[in-house]
Amino acid sequence: MNDVRTDIYAEPKADPDTLKNLGPLTGLAGVWEGVRGLDNHPVDTGAAEEFYAEHYEAQPIDPQTNGPQLYYGLRYHTYITHVEDGQTKTFHDQVGYWLWEPATGAVVLTLTIPRAQVAMAGGTATPNARTFELRCEAGSPTFGTCSAPFLYNAFRTLEYSIKVTVGNDTWSYLQDTVLKIAGSDQLFHHTDRNTLKRIAAPTPNPASLL
Repeated sequence: MNDVRTDIYAEPKADPDTLKNLGPLTGLAGVWEGVRGLDNHPVDTGAAEEFYAEHYEAQPIDPQTNGPQLYYGLRYHTYITHVEDGQTKTFHDQVGYWLWEPATGAVVLTLTIPRAQVAMAGGTATPNARTFELRCEAGSPTFGTCSAPFLYNAFRTLEYSIKVTVGNDTWSYLQDTVLKIAGSDQLFHHTDRNTLKRIAAPTPNPASLL
């Protein structure tokens, strides 16, 4: 995705109502729950599958500009649990932003997890798209990944992709993290999938209430 603009200081006029300008991200705004997610992850004997429950909140933020670039977006937090030895335990915790740029059709996902790892994936979609896919890869100067030393050496992320499908008060994702695991010549596809149902409407962004 090559984006070169000549007037890098000009700022566009933004509509303060983010919920009206989210394009393909419109169907992700709100509070969600999914009770039957499926995770396939590496273990010392190969791979293991586990079911998980997910609470996902995606709230609109005020419009953001980078000179001539204008983003509308959602701040999200997903909290995932699973049952282990009869007890419910934290399985995954992740925060970040979904961003939509109407002028170019760009969709961006940023993610941070408390395992000392961050990533940013990108793609394109039409404003009314009900499905879209974002990707990143190790070494990219734009859409890439970054890990602290242990994960980089032991479970190195080479690629990440997420495919989103939006329904009516539901949305689902399929994500694939390609890992190079120390001691193995085979790449491992760590996959997660879930369908989320809306349990609460989004909260309007602050600028839209002024």
